Amino acid sequence: MTRRISILAAALVLTAGLHAQNKPLRVGMIPDAGATAASVSEKAPLQAYLTKALGRDVELIIPTNYNATVEALGNGSLDFAYLGGLTFVKAHAQFGVVPLVQRSSDLQFHSLFITGTSSSIHSLKDLKGRNFAFGDINSTSGHLMPFSELKQAGIDADTDLHFRYTGSHPATAKAVESGAVDAGALDETVYNSMIADGKLDKTKVRVFYTSKPFVDYVWVARKDIDSATQEKLTQAFTRLKEGQDDEILKILRGKSFVRANNQEYDALRAVAQQLKML
Repeated sequence: MTRRISILAAALVLTAGLHAQNKPLRVGMIPDAGATAASVSEKAPLQAYLTKALGRDVELIIPTNYNATVEALGNGSLDFAYLGGLTFVKAHAQFGVVPLVQRSSDLQFHSLFITGTSSSIHSLKDLKGRNFAFGDINSTSGHLMPFSELKQAGIDADTDLHFRYTGSHPATAKAVESGAVDAGALDETVYNSMIADGKLDKTKVRVFYTSKPFVDYVWVARKDIDSATQEKLTQAFTRLKEGQDDEILKILRGKSFVRANNQEYDALRAVAQQLKML
């Protein structure tokens, strides 16, 4: 009887393991470029690439907001995710997510402050009393670092600005373009991509300030994803090359990828703690 139970138990473990291997890997991306059905379909080449590289079906998911992405990593409904710097710091503290890889540009990233072409705004000090747009409240380049830059320039966003959260970088850009706000801050790669793709009218907006560099986006794994699968995802990104994988790199708004580590986010953690955002 004991031997029969042992065999049954082993069979159940094997079946569970095979079932887990057959389940699609769920890969999430914060809605940094807008969470829409179109944005998911535009990333189909990335999904196909990861499916081939990982040797398993991959389901690409864009949660409705930054917090939802973090929570999905915590409750196991996402296996991997693309996070902003602040979102990563929070997810690491709450759920122990593992940093894997980032674009080389993420080591020296910038927020852009933009305004209307004919605006009288030419410096951060000119923003006092103006209508201003941040992106998502949990965005590094759309809120945390712009907030910090404003503070260093003597502008208290809470008292010196009339600000709103648009929820995404493209929404901030369009709010400035339309004149709904006087200025806004956003991710440099989103801004440049929107200009290049004609999604933002370059005759209506201009950059008037570029932030100091900081570390930003990173791809992470849920803490209980096995190391072999983590390594497969890491290598899938680090072997991308310009001139060979341009379609994928355009989706990722990058040129090359490098391995990431937790310690490089210590300076960002300090800023977040200082501004009581962590």
